[in-house]
Amino acid sequence: MTDDRLRAIAPDSLPAVVLRYLEAHRVRDTATAIATFTDDATVIDDGATHRGRAAVEQWLDRAASEFTYTTELVGAQQAGDAHYVATQHLEGDFPGGTVDLHYRFTLGSGLIERLVIEP
Repeated sequence: MTDDRLRAIAPDSLPAVVLRYLEAHRVRDTATAIATFTDDATVIDDGATHRGRAAVEQWLDRAASEFTYTTELVGAQQAGDAHYVATQHLEGDFPGGTVDLHYRFTLGSGLIERLVIEP
């Protein structure tokens, strides 16, 4: 039996693939970020669903150029062996200017299978 309740962990305890994605996304390195996803990954962000590596790559490219912002990893949680939440604080020129977003990761085969980004 696994424990699927979220529990706080140190942000630097997130799996390497999650940390690699977060850093690549922060510096807008699409090639490194896309390499962290499975071929059939799903990303849900801002009400839109992106399925498959090609769609996720387009989303990453758009996200990297749409707004200028900074990110800070301010928290992390784990539920079971494959579910992690990274809380990022963003400040920038997007509507509202600041937001804390929860990046909800599901991992499989050492890569990101699913990512849901929501406040």
